Amino acid sequence: MLADGDVVLRPIKLRDQGAWREVNRRNRDWLRPWEATIPPPTPSGPIAHRPTYRQMVRHLRSEAAAGRMLPFVIEYEGRLVGQLTVAGITWGSMCSGHVGYWVDEAVAGRGVMPAAVALVVDHCFRTVGLHRVEVCIRPENRPSRRVVEKLGFREEGLRPRYLHIDGAWRDHLVFALTAEEVPDGLLARWQRTRARELDPQNPRGNPAQPPLN
Repeated sequence: MLADGDVVLRPIKLRDQGAWREVNRRNRDWLRPWEATIPPPTPSGPIAHRPTYRQMVRHLRSEAAAGRMLPFVIEYEGRLVGQLTVAGITWGSMCSGHVGYWVDEAVAGRGVMPAAVALVVDHCFRTVGLHRVEVCIRPENRPSRRVVEKLGFREEGLRPRYLHIDGAWRDHLVFALTAEEVPDGLLARWQRTRARELDPQNPRGNPAQPPLN
């Protein structure tokens, strides 16, 4: 479990199904333009079906046990409000992974997602041992881009037709960080940024209270 004040990340569980479905259903219109979809089958390819919640969780937990994923749900003020997954974890000479996430529109703009991403990046660098984390975002997805921009991710370029999203192959911008770029931790950087947002008279971004870990 990772926490910063009211923002908590914990492993996704089968018993989260009711809360997960309620948030996902209520946010259908908000999430659909950015949600991964399954491309149509090719003449020689199999027909793919969208997994059920239970199938999804079992797959995520199996990949986590194999060291290839870190699947979390996001809680805010004790309520499930989204999901964050570190996927594509590669070891050897790369030590890299990529982060995907979504959040309830009702809590968007409250700093929930930047805090969640900062928590998981620090965990990846300091505990898991990754060297690089990237986030791939559709250029049109301004709310998601604002998350990585606030956190200081470096934009690396465009990957044309990178993922099948909302029924078509979509371009994605690549944002990345390496461990050397955040020696003091990404959460500490976000807390300084957040302090400046909340108090423009505090240009150094010194939190009014000690950081929450």
